[in-house]
Amino acid sequence: MENQFMNESQAMQGNMPLSTNHGAHEILDVHEVLSASISAMNTFIFLRPHVQDQELLNILDRQYAFMLDEYNITAECFKTGQDPSHPTGSYKMQMGNDTKYGLTPSQPKKPMQSANEINDAIISGFLLSCHKMAATGKTTAALESTNPVVRRVLQDSIQNCIEMAYELSLYQNKNGYYQVPQLAPQDMQAMLNMYGQADKAKDMPN
Repeated sequence: MENQFMNESQAMQGNMPLSTNHGAHEILDVHEVLSASISAMNTFIFLRPHVQDQELLNILDRQYAFMLDEYNITAECFKTGQDPSHPTGSYKMQMGNDTKYGLTPSQPKKPMQSANEINDAIISGFLLSCHKMAATGKTTAALESTNPVVRRVLQDSIQNCIEMAYELSLYQNKNGYYQVPQLAPQDMQAMLNMYGQADKAKDMPN
C-alpha cells in the first residue's frame, strides 16, 4: 500500500502530472503566445474582406491556414506536455527573394483619419506586424520553456514567423509600400571589410 502511495505521489507534483512538467515562466509566456496567435488570426479574418489585390489575398489565405495549424499543435503540446499529433510544418512562400533597393519620392506616412482609407499597403503592414510580434513572443517563450516538446515546437515555429514576415515584406517592397535604402558603395564596402576571420585563442583547448 505504501509503495502504491509513493508511485502515485511521484507521478504527481502539486496535482500536476509530470508529463506536463511546465515551469511558471513557461506557462505565462506560452499563454501570451497562444493569446497573440488568436489575435493575429482574428486580424487576418477581420482584414480579409478589405483586401483588393489577389496576390495579397492568396498570401493571407495561405498564411492563415498555416497559422491555424501551428496554433492547434502548440496548444495541444502545451496542454498535454507530449508530442503533438503531427510535427511542426515548414512554411514555404511562393515568391522570389528579389528585393528592390533604393528610395523613390513618396508621400509621407501618417495614421489614417478614417477607416475608409484602408488599403492593401495598410493591410499588409498589419499582417507583417502580427508575425514580428509572434517571432518575438515565441522566442521569449522558447528561452523560458522547460518542457522539451513545447520548447521544440516553439523554436520550430519561430522560423515560420520569420518566413511569413519576409514574404509580406517582399510583397510590400515589390509594390512600393516598403523601400530599402542602401549605404553609399564605399561605406558599404568598408563595413563589409570591417571584420576578419578569428584564430583560436592560444589558451583555449582544441
